[in-house]
Amino acid sequence: MERTSLTTKEYLFPFVLITTLFFLWGIAHGMLDVLNKHFQVILQLSKARSGLIQFAMYMAYFLMALPAGLFMKRYGYRKGIILGLLLFAGGAFLVAGTTSLESFWVFLICLFVLGCGLATLETAANPYTTKLGPPETAERRINLSQSFNGLAWTVGPLIGLYIYGNGGNDGEQLHSLMLPYFVIGLVVFLVAVLFMRTRLPEIQEEVSAEKNSASSDIPLMKRKHFVLGVIAQCAYVAAQTGVFSYLINFITDENQQPHFDKAYGPYFLATGFALFMVGRMSGSYIMSFVKPVKLLALYSAACCMLLFIVSGRFGWLSVVAVYGIFFFMSIMFPTIFSLGIKDLGPKTKKASSFIVMSIVGGAIFPPLMGFIADHSSMSVGFLAPIPLFAFILYYALKGHIVKAAV
Repeated sequence: MERTSLTTKEYLFPFVLITTLFFLWGIAHGMLDVLNKHFQVILQLSKARSGLIQFAMYMAYFLMALPAGLFMKRYGYRKGIILGLLLFAGGAFLVAGTTSLESFWVFLICLFVLGCGLATLETAANPYTTKLGPPETAERRINLSQSFNGLAWTVGPLIGLYIYGNGGNDGEQLHSLMLPYFVIGLVVFLVAVLFMRTRLPEIQEEVSAEKNSASSDIPLMKRKHFVLGVIAQCAYVAAQTGVFSYLINFITDENQQPHFDKAYGPYFLATGFALFMVGRMSGSYIMSFVKPVKLLALYSAACCMLLFIVSGRFGWLSVVAVYGIFFFMSIMFPTIFSLGIKDLGPKTKKASSFIVMSIVGGAIFPPLMGFIADHSSMSVGFLAPIPLFAFILYYALKGHIVKAAV
């Protein structure tokens, strides 16, 4: 497989700047999975109800992605990014400003606003990254940018250590959320100001598409690789969110041997996210000589097998297996995203909106996985993602192939 440059001199600075966004929203997501277990303890929530934290965040993706895509179609990627950053910062400030209310439901509303910002950023940054260089290296480029997302996921749980250790007295259980979310809001707002003062190249997809594609008038819903890509992305985010959300529950489950104290949860989660980051960075490199679809097929098959081991309660082997899933999930989101928007020309922004909407899988699946765990065990709950990874395997083998129409 012939190696092509990752990007060009013209696009190097925009590529670096956009990559910083992946780091920012990775921190927000990394904190979220720590809060899942934290709220179970301090507010006495069931696993299914604590899954509403993910529901609020990912439902925002579903509802905001299409408006964000329409906004960018009219005003461009740069203004879409600025809008996303301002919503992100606003949501973080709302969390910080409402902790004194000690309301789980108010927190969910604030989280929804923050999620709208993340949805807008992902709708803009993911496709924009694939355009900042040769088309042949689009999958490598987005995987490299997403590697910094993985790095940030390791930071999120460490912030969770502060939240765990500063829970407050009765009536002040949510007080520890104030400082982390205020700092995040301030940093994101300053980055928004930086983007306001920076000129970025606007990719003219409409022009290139008309020159290179005789089938640009085919509706998106008749592009099989795109439709299946939306389904595959929905399946992936559902599976990823379930595994991320319940790792701490798994390692602290008294029916699991070995099991650990909840206080060590952020360390275990950070370790998983570190492997996730290593998987993305190594995956980006491996894609320079192995086709991305082949790597996607291999990794999705590995996740299916590892989930059976996790569910089998094989002691340390099951613990190692769950961390293996973190590693092998790493390349899936960016690779599916890149394959799903391939050769869509002027419809790329709209297609990106639909793929980001599919992240709603992360809203639906954690409460379902939590319900299974509440009525059986956490180990049994880890069987639930297997059909999702099986569909991703199909997409990697056949579903990604670009055809003119369904």
